[in-house]
Amino acid sequence: MHPYLDLFLTFARMGVCTFGGGYAMLPILQREVVENRHWATEDELMDYYAIGQCTPGVIAVNTSTFIGYKTYGLPGAIFATAGMIFPSLVIIIIIAAFIQQFAHLAIVQNAFSGIRIAVCALVVQSVWKMARKGVVDIPTGVILLVTFAAVAFFGVSPVVMVVVAAAAGILIGLIRRRRA
Repeated sequence: MHPYLDLFLTFARMGVCTFGGGYAMLPILQREVVENRHWATEDELMDYYAIGQCTPGVIAVNTSTFIGYKTYGLPGAIFATAGMIFPSLVIIIIIAAFIQQFAHLAIVQNAFSGIRIAVCALVVQSVWKMARKGVVDIPTGVILLVTFAAVAFFGVSPVVMVVVAAAAGILIGLIRRRRA
C-alpha cells in the first residue's frame, strides 16, 4: 500500500472510532501509532499532545498533523490530517441532516447519555496512563497537582499552565544539572 494512503486510512480509522475529542482518543493513538505502527514513541506522542493542547485547533487533528509530518514530511501531515478529519466531516454532515428529527426521542437522548459516560471513562484512562508516564518524581508530581488545581479550581487557562509547567520543568532541569 502507498505510504500516504496507509497514513490516511490509519488516521481515518482512528477518526471514525473517536468520540469525545482528543483526550478520549489517546488510548487509540497510543495503540495504533506507538505500538502497532511505530510512527512515534510514547514520549513523542505525549509531546505532540502537549503541543497540540497549546496550539489553535483540535488536539486530535493537531496530533495527527505532527505524527504525519514526522513520518512523511509535509505530504504526510496533509494525509494524516485529512484522514483524521474525513470521518468526522461525513458523520457530522449526516447527523446535521437528521438531528432535529430525532433529538427529542428518548432513545437518542439515552444513547448520548451513555456515550458521555463512556467518553469520561476513556478520558480518565488516558489521564491515568499519561500521569503514570509523566510523573516520575516529587517535582513532576507537584507540577501535576498545581496544574490540576489551577485549571480545575481557579479557572486558569490550560495554555498558561502548560507554559508555566514547561518553565518549571526547565528550572528543575537546570537545578538538577547544577547539583550534578
